[in-house]
Amino acid sequence: MNVRQWYRDLAMGARFAFVGGREGWTRVLLTAVGVGLGVALLLLTTAIPSALSVRHDRERARTDIHYTESHKTRAGNTVLVANADTTYREKDVRGRELEPEGGRAPLPPGLDRFPAPGEMVVSPALKKLLASDEGKLLRERLPDRVTATIGESGLIGSAELAFYRGGKGLESHVDTPGVTRIDRFGEPDQSSGEPLDPVLLMLVLVVFVVLLMPVGVFIAAAVRFGGERRDRRLAALRLVGSDSRMTRRIAAGEALSGAVLGLVFGTVFFLIGRRLAGSVEVLDISVFPSYMNPSPVLAVLVAVAVPAAAVLVTLLALRGVVIEPLGVVRTARPARRRLWWRLLLPLGGLAMLYPMVGKGHSNGNFNQYLVTGGVVLLLVGVTALLPWVVEAVVARLGSGPVAWQLAVRRLQLSSGTAARMVNGIAVAVAGAIALQLLFAGVQSSYTRETHKDVSRAQMQVRVPSGTPLEPAARSFRETKGVRQVSAFSEGYAGDRRKDPEHSAQITVGDCAYLREVATLPSCHEGDVFAVRGGEYDTDTPKMDKPGRTLYIDPSYGDLPSAEVAWTLPGGLRHAVSRTDPTGVKRGGFLITPSALPAKALPVVEGQLYLKLDESVPDVREFVRNTAATVSPLSEPMVWAASEQSRKFTSIRTGLFGGATCVLFLIGASLLVSQLEQLRERKKLLSALVAFGTRRRTLSLSVLWQTAIPIALGLLLASAVGLTLGVVLLKMTATAVSVDWWSVLSMTGIGAGVVVAVTLLSLPALLRLMRPDGLRTE
Repeated sequence: MNVRQWYRDLAMGARFAFVGGREGWTRVLLTAVGVGLGVALLLLTTAIPSALSVRHDRERARTDIHYTESHKTRAGNTVLVANADTTYREKDVRGRELEPEGGRAPLPPGLDRFPAPGEMVVSPALKKLLASDEGKLLRERLPDRVTATIGESGLIGSAELAFYRGGKGLESHVDTPGVTRIDRFGEPDQSSGEPLDPVLLMLVLVVFVVLLMPVGVFIAAAVRFGGERRDRRLAALRLVGSDSRMTRRIAAGEALSGAVLGLVFGTVFFLIGRRLAGSVEVLDISVFPSYMNPSPVLAVLVAVAVPAAAVLVTLLALRGVVIEPLGVVRTARPARRRLWWRLLLPLGGLAMLYPMVGKGHSNGNFNQYLVTGGVVLLLVGVTALLPWVVEAVVARLGSGPVAWQLAVRRLQLSSGTAARMVNGIAVAVAGAIALQLLFAGVQSSYTRETHKDVSRAQMQVRVPSGTPLEPAARSFRETKGVRQVSAFSEGYAGDRRKDPEHSAQITVGDCAYLREVATLPSCHEGDVFAVRGGEYDTDTPKMDKPGRTLYIDPSYGDLPSAEVAWTLPGGLRHAVSRTDPTGVKRGGFLITPSALPAKALPVVEGQLYLKLDESVPDVREFVRNTAATVSPLSEPMVWAASEQSRKFTSIRTGLFGGATCVLFLIGASLLVSQLEQLRERKKLLSALVAFGTRRRTLSLSVLWQTAIPIALGLLLASAVGLTLGVVLLKMTATAVSVDWWSVLSMTGIGAGVVVAVTLLSLPALLRLMRPDGLRTE
């Protein structure tokens, strides 16, 4: 067959789709909407790498804490920057204080001028929050006058909370933690950073496959909407002389037209989603619409692959259908489906993954092609096995109520259609279960214990050098919700002013606090103790000789210091270290406040451990507000028993964001598919109503027709998902442990989506169950 004949037949099918009256238009629109939803999600997916790249570039462009380039001298092109980050109700707020030192000081991206002391430039999202009732406590912390908003070039997302405010007197804090002098904004190191380890890289691959597979399944199902009526229309073409091959090509042309229109719809849906992306925040991630630019190559691939898949799926579907001039043979009892070739797909997937079992973290990267191919084959195996499972089960279902019998008979006649409708949800659930097992299994590898004793304190506040400690502690004791405050100062002492050979930690606090970190024989104001048993402390025994002169805050290399000489008192006593609230055993010297030279007070750094009354609403916000009044450079920190790798958390957050989009697609596509199935049965439902069948019976029958395939699909998805999850865990050399609650929750979410779709389709079902539906033209 030459190309010209193919073109003519495909074009004829496209004409039939658009000039076939309301029936043809309805089918084309249903197909276009189903394909369009899938195309929109594919375009959004192809735009994710671009969005992440732009966010990364924006973050690098505004980098201001250059740890590798410290100790710059004051000049006309320098600016002092202080870290003023904070947190408000578990949301991070990026903050900086700026103090230009000359007329050529660099501006951070997104600003037109430097804010003066008392002024603040904020992001649009922070401006909105500060103006709302919800931001009342944050306004107390950020009382400066808002004079402008940060431009898009200075933000990584539309919902980011960020501000710049004018600073004053920052020079005295230069080169202390969080304060630096710079002559440009932007990351000087162009390296891409530490690469992902093999397991995280495999996680990224599996996440993308699992999220995109349901999209492909839905697109393949959407191009077959209205298949039964289409085949009956094609039978008329046989009466006017077309052969079976020409008929199939015409059907492919009809599907092609729906797919092409679906590309248009998908582009429109994508543009709408792109615009909405700038106004929503999912799991603390937001972007600007301009970030969402699909890769041109991937966009062209989608534009070519979707119509090609529509033609291929239609031709493959019609291979098992005999369209004759007087009807469609498919209305007879179909031949039983074969199982052997369907098992080859999941078995092939397992065979691709098996060579990587036991590879783990330390044996190089996983083969990306084998991982992708193996996961794809296992998930495609769900779509291949489900029609056989549905057919085998419904063929054995027996008698029951009228609604049950109507549903079972319908499934026995068209089990393939029912299976296609739930294929997408089954694939999504199988992938979700596998990912849940994998994330739960490897989570411990990316989670570390902080060893902080959260029963002894729940927050820690650093008080910058030069800020009096006792007044600060008093302010926190008067803060609402604070039960107890442990105040102390810490620093280091060396045996020489510069580059000491031996050095040890010094801890300054009252006797009550010193007993928290060491076992003391007795304690009175003026005592000094040398601690034994501290972790990683080997120098204290070499320095704890009474009468010896030590230097507090000695200098190392070219680092500036304000070292203070201090002579160990003759009454030096010894103490045994014990685990402090941070989970470590301190070494060095414990000093009561009156035993420390007054000159040393400005060079030691204060620390406050706070015990909170967690029943007080917003107690952490009260603490942060007090910290802001004590010193703008103080750093409140919430303690946690464990913390997780940022890269692992980012991947999991990305999975949740993508899963939200896929769930929306699942629901929308299932709804379109359900409406299409009801439209196909319009005359049948009307005839049953006309003969006296109760609407309640018909509604229950439709519910059973949905529930039976869904139940079978979820059971199959659970089995495949567990298998895939176990294999992936074996590949990462992780002990296999099944969290059954997670498996049930993933299955329940899938079932919940179907229940919601069924409820939304009930109004359409009730409208179709009328005798006047038997009218025809």
